[in-house]
Amino acid sequence: MKYFDELKRTMEWLATQPQTIFVGQTAAVPGTFMYQTLRDVPKDRALEFPVNESFQMQFSIGLALAGYVPISVYPRQNFLLLAMGDMSNMLDKFSDMSGGTVKPRVIIRVATGPFKPVHPGHQHIGNFAEAFRKTFDWIDVVELEEPGDIFPAYKNALEREDGRASLLIEHGNYYNEK
Repeated sequence: MKYFDELKRTMEWLATQPQTIFVGQTAAVPGTFMYQTLRDVPKDRALEFPVNESFQMQFSIGLALAGYVPISVYPRQNFLLLAMGDMSNMLDKFSDMSGGTVKPRVIIRVATGPFKPVHPGHQHIGNFAEAFRKTFDWIDVVELEEPGDIFPAYKNALEREDGRASLLIEHGNYYNEK
C-alpha cells in the first residue's frame, strides 16, 4: 500500500473508534495536504480549529482529561513548536505530577511539509524529531518512514496500556513518493 493510502485508511479506522475525535487545522475542511487523508472522516468526528497552536494543545489535553482520545492535527512541525510549552510543561508532566494517576492520552499528528513539487518556504519543512525526543519523557515520538509503519503506530498510540501520549511524525513528501 502507498503512504497516502495507508494514512487515509488509518484515519478512517480511527474515526470508527468511539473515544476518538479529530481536532486541528484542516481536520474538517480543506487547507493543507493532510486534509486529503481526512476528507472521508465523518464531519461529526472532526473539529476545525483556527491557527492557534497553543490553544489547540490545551483543548486536546482537556478532551483527554474528559475521557476522549483526541487526534490533534498540526500540518507543520515548525508551527507545532508554538505548542511546545503546553506539551513539555503539561502533557508530558501530568503522569509525574499526579503520581501516575492522570495520564491524558493525546495523539499528536504532525508532518514535515512537502517541498516538492514547489518549495513552500523554510518555515514549513522543518523536522524536529530529535529535539522532540530529547525534550519529552512521557510523550512517545515516532517517525513514520514507511507505509507499513503507519497503521501499527496509530493503533499502538490509541490502544497502548501505559496511557502515554504519542507524537506521530509524517513526511509530506512521502504522500506522493512512497
